[in-house]
Amino acid sequence: MQELKGPPALEHLAGIYQQLYIAPGPEGPEKYADVMMRGQEIRDGNLSHFSRDERDRLEYEDTPEGKVPIITLHKRADFITFMRIMANRCRTVDIPDIQGASIISGVINWARIRSHKKSFFADEKRKGNPDPDWDAEFSRFTADKANFKDTLIVITSGPYSGVETGRINKYLEGSDLREAPLSEKEWLSLSDTIRRYHECTHYICRKRYPEKKDAVLDELTADAVGIYAAFGKYDPELEKLFLGIEGEKYAGGRLENYVEEAENGDRQETLDRLSLKISGILEGFDEILSGREIPPYEAACILEESMEV
Repeated sequence: MQELKGPPALEHLAGIYQQLYIAPGPEGPEKYADVMMRGQEIRDGNLSHFSRDERDRLEYEDTPEGKVPIITLHKRADFITFMRIMANRCRTVDIPDIQGASIISGVINWARIRSHKKSFFADEKRKGNPDPDWDAEFSRFTADKANFKDTLIVITSGPYSGVETGRINKYLEGSDLREAPLSEKEWLSLSDTIRRYHECTHYICRKRYPEKKDAVLDELTADAVGIYAAFGKYDPELEKLFLGIEGEKYAGGRLENYVEEAENGDRQETLDRLSLKISGILEGFDEILSGREIPPYEAACILEESMEV
């Protein structure tokens, strides 16, 4: 199966990850632990805490590091509920307004474990073994995380980085990315493309370059690939718009989400210094990608390898 659309998308996922049947709230974390950590099955579960939408979809994206499921939840409230369940153990935490996508790693797939258990007992029965040692087989099977842990990408609709249509069109007037202004529908479609390639770039780079763990550099690479995939070329000034950098100074935007509080309390000075450094990195990205026609995921690897660990 390559794609599911509408309410069946979440229904299918809940059949695999039954914690989706649990509504976030005071009792959520304990119920989550029963399902995720103890493998408890939920009978007659429902998804009434999700609104769901006919435009929701579940797809599987081919990447150089294998297929990864991408869940698109059109309604913002459903994205928040999904994040609270899958990324925050059914706790009613705040999800930043500017966040429109996430990659969730290490999700236990109990459906796969149960399927393996069924096959194991059937195989042992055929061998004439009346008392199979499931505990030993369980330990062997789960010794390899690839056997039972998944990575999911979830995204929602909305303008990328919170940049509304009017603002992106004002920027595009002075760029060579596009000649005609974007309609709201066109900008939402491009935003969707940027998010998908952004998160898939994280997926690829975390697997291929596990030693590289700089949050800001990770974001710069992922955004660059998203922009490149959406517009067919890279533009460092558009990335500055997404991050909230004007010239070489920080003017307010997404960048501060990836920076810890400054020890001396001068957060603006810290962000300005980082903005200056980022501007140089983005110019380097532009030089690398300028005039090239390569697949976006190849661009991801080229950019990642251009930076020192």
